[in-house]
Amino acid sequence: MRIGVLALQGAFREHLETLRAIGVEGVRVREPADLADVSGLILPGGESTTMRQLIERWGLREPILDLADRGAPIFGTCAGMIVLAAEIAGGEPPILPLLDVTVERNAFGRQLDSFEADLDVPVLGSTPVHGVFIRAPIIERTGPDVDVLARLDDGRIVAVRQRNIIATAFHPELAGETRFHRLVAAMASEHDDPGEGSGRRPYPTRRSLSARHDQGTT
Repeated sequence: MRIGVLALQGAFREHLETLRAIGVEGVRVREPADLADVSGLILPGGESTTMRQLIERWGLREPILDLADRGAPIFGTCAGMIVLAAEIAGGEPPILPLLDVTVERNAFGRQLDSFEADLDVPVLGSTPVHGVFIRAPIIERTGPDVDVLARLDDGRIVAVRQRNIIATAFHPELAGETRFHRLVAAMASEHDDPGEGSGRRPYPTRRSLSARHDQGTT
């Protein structure tokens, strides 16, 4: 099993190191051919505007949407959450509208306002998850099919899952936290070998949500 990490810009090296630490082969993804043999994809933190430009420049938008449509897990952290959001506050067009949420960019302020927090993420067990928030977004709205995985103490949503799409406003990989990556690896393994009923895609996700946003996002 191989999991791709979008390596156009941002903190992709830390994700590759985290995958290596849990015994999963990570693949740098820079062009469509790099997606040919991966079972999942991680979108790292960085600058979402730059990611938008590079995803379009290298022709990665449709191949990533197709990968998600086939049921492979897609995991976005920080800017990766913005990339996956169906709606970006302020009217900016979506990039890969796979996650039925509205996100606000830089919701916590500037780089100097970065912070760390321990978060309850029941799906990952009883031990809190340590997250690093760096110019982090926040989720303002979730659709009916979106599961909230974690909130801050004030109730703001910072981690979600919709079928095979997972996103966090924080960086688990910068805190030495591996459980989100282990979850993605488990989902990728299921995608590769769904077992009984394998004729069905386990996580159909794409067209019902993204068709509404395809116009004007190329």
